[in-house]
Amino acid sequence: MKDAAPYEPPRIWTPPASSGGRFANINRPTAGPTHEKELPVGRHPLQLYSLATPNGVKVTVMLEELLALGHAGAEYDAWLIRIGEGDQFGSGFVAVNPNSKIPALLDRSGPVPVRVFESGAILLYLAEKFGAFLPTTMPARAECLSWLFWQMGSAPYLGGGFGHFYAYAPSKIEYAIDRFAMEVKRQLDVLDRRLAESPYLAGPDYTVADIAVWPWYGALVKGQLYEAGEFLQVQAYSHVVEWAERIAARPAARRGRMVNRISGQPASQLHERHDAADFDTRTQDKLAPPG
Repeated sequence: MKDAAPYEPPRIWTPPASSGGRFANINRPTAGPTHEKELPVGRHPLQLYSLATPNGVKVTVMLEELLALGHAGAEYDAWLIRIGEGDQFGSGFVAVNPNSKIPALLDRSGPVPVRVFESGAILLYLAEKFGAFLPTTMPARAECLSWLFWQMGSAPYLGGGFGHFYAYAPSKIEYAIDRFAMEVKRQLDVLDRRLAESPYLAGPDYTVADIAVWPWYGALVKGQLYEAGEFLQVQAYSHVVEWAERIAARPAARRGRMVNRISGQPASQLHERHDAADFDTRTQDKLAPPG
């Protein structure tokens, strides 16, 4: 059997009729809304529109950690955005995040609502607003911000690169998987070396840097992401595993991981969160249809 002919890019690219893969139905080369749909608004100062992907979990963990510290102003409503169904292209969501990606935050605590999008920007906004989980003096602040932005730069390799070609692409491409697996393992090594010398990424204290990295690399080494733990031999990164388990033991982190989750064990899901009591009353079936 002859090998398939190598792909030759055309002089001018045009989108295919179907790109295949898990998210083919929502892929498009243009921005802006596809339909009119206003966003719901709850009673709390902060309105979060999200889904419990790693990027969404960053923000719900941050909010639950702030509440655990006693910051009452961090009370929030978490509304479910089903990205597989295109909720992120509704006119209301696009008004909060023109990039049509979750999470998106609307802060209604002041006279003029403030929109914040991109998960790293939301973490930094909340840390500065409440004066928590972000060092205020150098060099600790610089170290924290460096790791926060390291995560923002590394996520496309783990999520859009490795995760896409390993778990979601319509066919397995050896070159693509090898390329991104190589980079993900290098990033795990970066983390492991840092965590061998420090309990948390920015130093002795838990910060927004840990909150940003944990839903991605913590989930990966705990076998909760792409079912790729054995493939990547993640247990070899023992310092990352210990760090991930340390954060997973935090009650606020456990709560944050549940919010807007629509997959996994039913006990791990809270489709929408409007009050702290929602974790106890298990009202997710009343708040949103099962996913």
